[in-house]
This record gives sequence, C-alpha cells and structure tokens, in this order.
Amino acid sequence: MHYTGITWRPPFEAKSLLLQVTSGCSHNKCTFCTMYSDVGYAVSPMHEIEQDLKEAVSLYKKNTRVFLENGDAFSLSADRLLKIAELVNCYFPEAEVISSYASIKNLKDKSVEDLKKLKSLKVDMLNVGVESGLQSSLEFLNKGCDVKDVYEQIEKLKQAEMTFCLNIIWGVEGFGNYLKSAEANSKLLNFAQPSAFFGGTLHCEENCVLYERIRSGAFKENTARQLIEEEIAMIERLNLKNTHFYGDHPSNSVKLEGFFPRDKETFLQKLERALKEIPPEKLDVVPEKGEEGEINL
Repeated sequence: MHYTGITWRPPFEAKSLLLQVTSGCSHNKCTFCTMYSDVGYAVSPMHEIEQDLKEAVSLYKKNTRVFLENGDAFSLSADRLLKIAELVNCYFPEAEVISSYASIKNLKDKSVEDLKKLKSLKVDMLNVGVESGLQSSLEFLNKGCDVKDVYEQIEKLKQAEMTFCLNIIWGVEGFGNYLKSAEANSKLLNFAQPSAFFGGTLHCEENCVLYERIRSGAFKENTARQLIEEEIAMIERLNLKNTHFYGDHPSNSVKLEGFFPRDKETFLQKLERALKEIPPEKLDVVPEKGEEGEINL
C-alpha cells in the first residue's frame, strides 16, 4: 500500500480501508494546521490506486468502508473521483460507504448533479472541515472561503442527499469573544442538520502561523471557563433532529459524546457542573492541550 507522510483519518474510520488518492493538501494555508507542512500536494496515479486495491483485496476479503486519503481527496475532479469510486466498487462490491475529508473550497467545483452521481457510487459521509460559521473566524483561520460559500456548499450536499460531518472549532475569536461564535456556529449547524459534528478547542502545534501569533502575544487564547461557556451557549441554541456529537477531542477540558436531541440536556448539565466544580486556578487560565487537559466529571 502506498502512503505518503502521516496518514490521518476521523475516529469513526478506524476500521476502514485507507486508500491514498492524494498526498498533502492543495490549500495548506490554514493558520492553525501543520498536518501537511512537510508533504507536498500530489495526485496519486490511477495505476497506483488500482495496485493498492488489488493488494487490499488480498489482505481483506471483505471491507464495508473505504476512506480516501490523504487530507484533500475531494480536491480531485468529480470525474476522477467517479473513476476511483468505480474501481473501489469493482474490487470491494460489498463496500457500503466511500468517504473522505472535504473542504468548502473543494466542494465548489462539484455540481449537485456531480454529487448525486458520486452518491450513487456510495461516496458519502464526507468529513467537512468548515471550522466556523463566522466570517471573521474563517478569515482568521485562512480557510479560503467565506460564510456565503459555506452555506451554498452545504446546501448542495443537502440537495444531493449526501450525509456529512462538520468540524467546528471553539475559541477562534480569542480571549472573551465567544458569544458571537456560539451564535454563528449554532445557526450553521441548525441549517446543515449534519449526521455528525466534531467540536474541538482551537489547537496548534509549533511551526504554524497561529503558534507564532500566540507566542508573540498578537493572539490571546480563551480560558477554560470561556471555552466551556462558548460550548454551553452553542449547545443551548442547537435544534438538531438526529446528529451524533463528538466533543471528545484531546484538547477539550470536558469530554462529551452522544446524540442530539436525546443527550442535549445531559451535555449542558455536565458543562454547567464543570463550571461549578473545576477550581478557579484551572478555569481561569488557558487549558493545556492534550490528554493532560481532560477533567473527568
């Protein structure tokens, strides 16, 4: 199997066949991301993709999920994605879902009809890194799109009847500026009605633009209290009909996971409890990033 650099996938793709169709990221300009800083963007040749599928068949006789790697598979044209999906269905006819990461930017060159064709070949459950429904946040993160684009591309996914997961980041507006983020993100999620969404705290590694801004003092991060209050304000405003919520990112102080609307009140109770029980010396500072930041309640 051909893999270039570190291979990333969503948590729920743990048992999926990981099939590389691109390397790196065609955008690779998000201020918080270093995932592909050392890997140039490249498109895998079709013969290499088919070679990997042949090898995969010899290793796994049956496979119901295939995740197209790496971080920017949906940057490929609709025609190329259709050819790849046809190959996957040929080698793994029992496959139920062919998914990938996607961005608002690389959804723009696909029509609703393109998406419907892809859906007919089992391409579904895209993991869309939207990050925010607030214009200033999209600009700060350098996502390469604006809020109008976000709503237009999500509407296309809905018209094509594709399922999808959205990624949302808390704390993007910086110290104390969380209510407008909560309002914008809840509005976006209520419009999208995604099958799932991930919520995580703004996090960055060394050697990215955001890290330098934090280190220089140009950007002041939210405290744990502010991050929890942002999450509460967003969840209070959510009217989701059937959405799996993954709020268990390692950088989150309080881990949550469950379904809307069933678990909405449980989420709020756990977060409110955290505000009451976490001591001020932990609440009123910027939380550590990683497993050490978890506070079990």
